[in-house]
Amino acid sequence: MSLTLEPNKEKLAYVSNRHPCFGQGPNVNKGRVHLPVSPTCNIQCAFCKRSINKLEQRPGVTGKLLKPQEAADIVKKALELCPEITVAGIAGPGDTLDTCFAIDTFELISKRHPDLINCLSTNGLLLENYAEKLVEVGVRTITVTVNAVNACILKDICLFIMYGGKKYEGLEGAEILIEAQKKGIKKAVELGAVIKINVVLIPGVNDGHIEEIAKTAAELGASFINIIPLIPQHMFADKAEPTCNDLHKARQTAEKYLPVFRHCQRCRADACGIPGRKEVADLLYDYRGIEQTFSHG
Repeated sequence: MSLTLEPNKEKLAYVSNRHPCFGQGPNVNKGRVHLPVSPTCNIQCAFCKRSINKLEQRPGVTGKLLKPQEAADIVKKALELCPEITVAGIAGPGDTLDTCFAIDTFELISKRHPDLINCLSTNGLLLENYAEKLVEVGVRTITVTVNAVNACILKDICLFIMYGGKKYEGLEGAEILIEAQKKGIKKAVELGAVIKINVVLIPGVNDGHIEEIAKTAAELGASFINIIPLIPQHMFADKAEPTCNDLHKARQTAEKYLPVFRHCQRCRADACGIPGRKEVADLLYDYRGIEQTFSHG
């Protein structure tokens, strides 16, 4: 049986109406559970600092790591706590394709909860390699973080990548990542996945590059784009945070090419509930506190 799912307006509308992070407006009555099963990452972004703690409220952070079986088991509890959940997502705390754990988890969830939308976030370095397997285990929505499509810009954001057992830095690493992202996005779209592009808006680095990113993403077949403001930390601790006007201009620019998702809550890798309205991760995991910072999703 072919894995190809022909893209169509009905499928896009279905996802937009049921996924709280895909679409042009907030799905205020739809929830998601993030399952923190991916411990490592194959790239290093200048703004990203992964962490295991109970306090920080941002992507790249979880209170603990789960094994695939544990993650699949916890979905049942999540649905009991929040019946409005329509999405099982894996977004870290590392890259979801750097290990096999995300795919193994989705394989279990697809059998137990076939009505849930399986959603994966990735930097895209290995997306082409695993696109067919992702579709095979039920993943239908994929978010790819693309912070530049020009290697001269990306080299200042992505410090290095690990690819094929080798470390690539600077311009070389940026070029490899961009090509891999393009091939991966295109292949996933061809297989029928709905793609959203996340862009971290970094003043003085990629803020003048948003149009090229959005245009390229649209040409590759992405359906949505999400512009996320940098909160300075790690190697970019000295960078200015984008203003509301900066963010508005970037979203207006991107919207010439793709529908813009404007309601991102910058969730932890173990978030659970309805974003911004009903969070039940404290009850699900029983280990969290509160603090606002940001990495990437």
